[in-house]
Amino acid sequence: MAARPLVARQPNERLQALIQEAGCSNAGLARRVNMCGAEQGIDLRYDKTSVARWLRGQQPRGRAPAVIAEALGRKLGRTVTVEEIGMAGGRSMAAGIGLRFAPTVSGAVEQASELWRSDVGRRDLLAARSGAFSALVEPSRDWLISAPDAEVERRTGPRVGASDVAAVRDTTAALSELDHRYGSGHVRPVVVHYLNSVVSGLLTGSYTEAVGRELFAAVARLTELAGYMAVDTGQPGLAQRYYIQALRMAQAADDRAYGGYVLAAGMSHLAASLGTPREIAQLARAAQEGTRGRVTPRTQAMFHAAEARGHALMGDARTCQLAAGRALAAFDRAESATDAGDDPEWIGHFDAAYLADELAHCHRDLNQPTPAQRRAEEALTGHPERRTRRRAIDLLLLAAARLQQRELEHACHTGAQAVELLNGLRSQRGSEYLDDFRARLEPHRQEPVVREFAQRLEPAA
Repeated sequence: MAARPLVARQPNERLQALIQEAGCSNAGLARRVNMCGAEQGIDLRYDKTSVARWLRGQQPRGRAPAVIAEALGRKLGRTVTVEEIGMAGGRSMAAGIGLRFAPTVSGAVEQASELWRSDVGRRDLLAARSGAFSALVEPSRDWLISAPDAEVERRTGPRVGASDVAAVRDTTAALSELDHRYGSGHVRPVVVHYLNSVVSGLLTGSYTEAVGRELFAAVARLTELAGYMAVDTGQPGLAQRYYIQALRMAQAADDRAYGGYVLAAGMSHLAASLGTPREIAQLARAAQEGTRGRVTPRTQAMFHAAEARGHALMGDARTCQLAAGRALAAFDRAESATDAGDDPEWIGHFDAAYLADELAHCHRDLNQPTPAQRRAEEALTGHPERRTRRRAIDLLLLAAARLQQRELEHACHTGAQAVELLNGLRSQRGSEYLDDFRARLEPHRQEPVVREFAQRLEPAA
């Protein structure tokens, strides 16, 4: 097959390093590439001389780079991309990493693995703080209209069993608990390294259809958590990449309910931080439509509450009230149901306290301080002490509601309680809520109680 030179014909050091890591000879790699190509219907006739040319900087055309990456990936037991082998044709691929809802399961694994690998490497384009809602439109549409993946079983690579899936689930639960208590600034690097070093290897192992579906479900949950952690560390541009890949993992798991959760709990709240309230409601509605008849009342309640928040931010009190009413009705059904055990474990955290928290946001944004205060107090009563970040946020919601009712001293006292909790957290979201409250205090900055509150913040500044 004809070849073209890489830019400036530099030696391909990336490929050289991977060949050494794989313990392959040039002839051995050529044989593996030819076999891989044959499986895909491509007649390749490479030999050790071909590999030597690649190492000198030549690049094969067409689909060959992807086949080379696949061959090396099989030998290494993990996903390898064309960029990793130095055959991206001089193009910068970082800008698009993680933003695609891959059409195939193998493509989904490659997309997610490349995202995790690039995140560990702290690639600048991935770490950018900016994000755009437009990047979420196509993946959410693809999720709505795509047919289920017919098969996820893999027959090559190290064997993956039910115990491996259980390990991913337990690790996710432990990391989530730490995140609630200490904030994502402490935990997110651990999550990303675990995804890159352990989870990527599991996805490229061999597993049965049943184990594969469970594995993708577990990976979807951990990837969504990593997306939330990106939000909590002030990186919305990175968060949207994780949410898109979590959505694709849920599709591979054939778990429509969790896909809806990613839309409503992840992407929808991200849209709020991006300042696009109309899209908050749209994503929540997409979650409802895409999971119709396939979710429990508790999950429905969460979807409706997410929609209500979008309407509240748009100032549409009537539509917000309707959505909030549907959320409350669904939650009542969940609480009175005799089959509450049907709830998936990932929605179990959505209790009365979380629903009250969502509604407190709605009332705050609609400038309804009395119900906002009531709901914030309900949330604080229900959240256990270990939900440190959530309690700090709800204290600031309560402080804002009291400020709206001109209870200045009470508002500052409540805000000070929140500051005490935030001092033990590394959470950008918590800091943003505190900044919002401080901005609301600005018209009263000459009041002694406000000056005292500002002085309290100085050591933490």
